[in-house]
Amino acid sequence: MNFQITKLNPAISGIFCFYYLRYMSLERFISYLSLEKKYSSHTVTAYKMDIEAFRLFCLEKHDVSGIDEVEYPIIRNWIVSLVDANISNRSVNRKLASLKAYYKFLHGIGHIDSNPLAKHRALKTSKKIEIPFSVDEMQKVFSQFEDAEGFEGLRDRLIIELLYTTGIRRAELIELQMMNVSLTEDTIKVLGKRNKERIVPLLPTTVQGFKNYFEQRSTLDLIADGRHVFLLKSGYKIYDTFVYRVINSYFSKVSAKVKKSPHILRHTFATHLLNEGADLNSVKELLGHSSLASTQVYTHNSIAELKKVHASAHPRGKKQ
Repeated sequence: MNFQITKLNPAISGIFCFYYLRYMSLERFISYLSLEKKYSSHTVTAYKMDIEAFRLFCLEKHDVSGIDEVEYPIIRNWIVSLVDANISNRSVNRKLASLKAYYKFLHGIGHIDSNPLAKHRALKTSKKIEIPFSVDEMQKVFSQFEDAEGFEGLRDRLIIELLYTTGIRRAELIELQMMNVSLTEDTIKVLGKRNKERIVPLLPTTVQGFKNYFEQRSTLDLIADGRHVFLLKSGYKIYDTFVYRVINSYFSKVSAKVKKSPHILRHTFATHLLNEGADLNSVKELLGHSSLASTQVYTHNSIAELKKVHASAHPRGKKQ
């Protein structure tokens, strides 16, 4: 059988090239985020979804199929539509940050002449105050595990213990691997954002928690994922929603705070250390932050505590 290669109609060829280049621009950007910026798969997916959402808006509202060279007025219309849909300013800013990064990338590779969001100012947002758990609330949570012996109880206790005593992120806890736990050196090796590794020390109570949990873990009928530390009773690795459920389950019994999440435990870890006089740089290293600015968001409670101490200890602060 003979196949004859026919020359494409110039119009069809032009359309094909247009869509192909548009597709490749986004794919190159996604590869850049993954391979060069080393963003997590979750973050990369969020960027892609934001850009695709803007592309859909341009197509439906402005009959514009390509977004590579749109001008700011169209972007401003998208912002208005998001605000009208009751999407918070914080979420709108995140979507625009994704789009701005995409245009910055296109400009960097010479695909566009200028970034239409280069001079855009983020929408004003109210300061997000996250209230940490108190020492008393933490003690009440751990008191629920006094008689814990089985696999699930010891696992849940260790999850809370590890988040509170090391300040690691939820994703870092989920991805923690057996080979990165050293009970002889009392440390764990954590793979953080952008694949940065750090060594985090363990307290004696946490080391004992690992020993108790590992003993029960070894008795599971099936271990489908032997690499990861934290497993479900089915033997598979734990997941995001599961960790949230664990935190809510135990903290709902002792705390009336609206927000109960793994991040609040990370916030609690930092706040309690700073309240006890820990050096900000040391807390920064433990948290795996790249700059002090990221760590300073945890200091507002510590400053409040310092104010109390200052007022009670200074002669001018004491009641006459």
